Amino acid sequence: MKFLLRKLGLYAFIAWAALTLNFLIPRLMPGDPVSILIAGSEGQIDADARDAIAAQFGISDDPLFIQYVHYLLDLLHLDLGVSLSQYPVPVLDIISQSLPWTVGLVGVSTVIGFVLGTGLGVVLAWRRGTWSDHVLPGLTFLNAIPYFWMALILVMLLSVTVNIFPAGGGYDRAIFPEPTAQFAASVLYHAALPALTIVIGAFAGWVLQMRNMTVTIMGEDYVSMAEAKGLPPRMVLFGYAARNAILPSVTGFALAIGAVVGGSMLTEVIFNYPGLGYALFQAVSAQDFPLMQGLFLIISLAVIVANLIADIAYVFLDPRTRQGA
Repeated sequence: MKFLLRKLGLYAFIAWAALTLNFLIPRLMPGDPVSILIAGSEGQIDADARDAIAAQFGISDDPLFIQYVHYLLDLLHLDLGVSLSQYPVPVLDIISQSLPWTVGLVGVSTVIGFVLGTGLGVVLAWRRGTWSDHVLPGLTFLNAIPYFWMALILVMLLSVTVNIFPAGGGYDRAIFPEPTAQFAASVLYHAALPALTIVIGAFAGWVLQMRNMTVTIMGEDYVSMAEAKGLPPRMVLFGYAARNAILPSVTGFALAIGAVVGGSMLTEVIFNYPGLGYALFQAVSAQDFPLMQGLFLIISLAVIVANLIADIAYVFLDPRTRQGA
């Protein structure tokens, strides 16, 4: 409990630091969203409305500390401001519309890649020195390919050449987005190719990491002692070797899950997929500071929560953590 309380205090401080940086960075950048909005309106927005628009964006002539207090109070009310590129749509509405797409695609694909990769990595470690070692060069080559390049290759092969999957989009635009079997089937059909890209891109890395760690752990004295005691090979593999070898992968998986909220931006851009990564790309392209600020905040908090969950998992997986606490 002391260990967890220390971690909670640490992550609370990190979350406060992330909130503060998220507040300061847009205000320290040159220019402001109000001037960009008025300049891009082509005369449709009167310059006299600057003060009212600035109030919507949380920008005023008040001292920075007063603005910071208002910023924290707005966050307590889940008010992330108004989008500049989609004015006057609230940032929270854009995030809430994009988040389910990213979690459904990137989240599920990341979990599948992790489970398959770590499982196969344990098997390859157990069967080291056999024919299974011949697959390692192929996995190394696969791990070296950038995932966005993998996405372009799969689009060329499976969408352009063979035309099995659609090249982009989240669903068939001819179908109205409503909770029906036809719409669900269209979503799954359009998500298949980007999901395959993410799984292939992450799979090889998990296999190599888990295989190498398991081989290292299997050379430890306590594993040799377990084998000398005559324990079943499966118990030695999973109860002694894999349980300790998976600890670094848990940390990597937590970071990957935290990054899920940000989405695999390049993958979503390549497939024109309506997730948070694509929304962030559009916000950067349009210099939409409020939307970028809201997305960065959500991504930062997601990474913090994912790391906290990983630390809690460590308490149950590694008894040494409990003893050190």
